[in-house]
Amino acid sequence: MEEEKFCLECGEKIIGRADKKFCSDYCRNAFHNRQNKSVSNLIRTTNNRLKKNWRILQSLNTQGKTKVHKQSLEKAGFDFNLFTSLYTTQKKSVYYFVYDQGYLSLGNDFFMLVKKEV
Repeated sequence: MEEEKFCLECGEKIIGRADKKFCSDYCRNAFHNRQNKSVSNLIRTTNNRLKKNWRILQSLNTQGKTKVHKQSLEKAGFDFNLFTSLYTTQKKSVYYFVYDQGYLSLGNDFFMLVKKEV
């Protein structure tokens, strides 16, 4: 005689395969969404902040290479702690990139904005 199984999400009796854990796709999705909620929120928030940084760089760098003051970036809400990659030149200059938009500190609160050609 088979043991009765119950849905991990709603507790309803499961009818069907022996290895089935959920009574429906709705319950399966709800269970996994709840399990992954904190990780998903962190990733979503970080991606949204990266996209905001990218939009700021793109809007200020209309020529492909532009010099701007740090205050312009800060006023737009740019987060200097979020970037997707680094590029170090032979002269040891470090460019910070947010996808294809990058910036280089020139000193005295000025930055060179650049666009990476893909």
